[in-house]
Amino acid sequence: MGSTARIAGIIPARWGSSRFPGKPLHLLAGKPLLQHVFEQALKCERLDAVLIATDDERIRDAAQGFGAEVVMTSPGHPSGTDRIAEAAARFSGLTHVFNIQGDEPLLDPALVDDLALIMTQSPDLAMITAANPITDQSQMDDPNIVKVVLDNDGDALYFSRSAIPHRRSRPEGLVLYRHVGLYGYRCDFLGNFVLWPPSLLEQTEGLEQLRALENGIRIRVVVTPHEAIGLDSPDQIPLIESLLLQQTLNTQ
Repeated sequence: MGSTARIAGIIPARWGSSRFPGKPLHLLAGKPLLQHVFEQALKCERLDAVLIATDDERIRDAAQGFGAEVVMTSPGHPSGTDRIAEAAARFSGLTHVFNIQGDEPLLDPALVDDLALIMTQSPDLAMITAANPITDQSQMDDPNIVKVVLDNDGDALYFSRSAIPHRRSRPEGLVLYRHVGLYGYRCDFLGNFVLWPPSLLEQTEGLEQLRALENGIRIRVVVTPHEAIGLDSPDQIPLIESLLLQQTLNTQ
């Protein structure tokens, strides 16, 4: 299947945000946040196309200005997943699509490529994501940080905003994982997934990926040291800009 796979990376972008309106076009180190993400995605060797999906003309105009292909989508989508599903359906021949978070300018292209390779080598795999080991206990207690537990094959058992597993004991070798919000989907699965109603656990935790687990879908989780730091609120701008500067220096 690897030779016939056609993979797109789609970056969903919307203007509205309760904590940070207009975030996709906020300037970081002289470029819009969205441009940083797009340029990192272009470095992925296994993506056949990189698209931006939006419902906002300001984002469309800015993205086209820095050379991105833009797909205008419905303003009524409840999530980025629904938005990328609409965008992906516009292109015939796609076999897989990656939902690339539009607020992560430090996206690791090698991680995307690793996930893409696994998907194309595993035709029955409908969904894939990533996680990194937790080394800071405060992250376990932070509901804004999603935790995941894995089975022996590296597939997700459960995702939660709570600390999981509950550590009644501390067996040697136990690793705790923080979920990284990068998703890959087989396109035929994605088309079905967005038609399913939100599941009970999904509504309880506020985590869309639980809809897949509740419907018996296997989610492969690739462990990575990459922490996928995103821009969630304006107070993070100095940190993100310093990391972008360091990244630039490291590539020179």
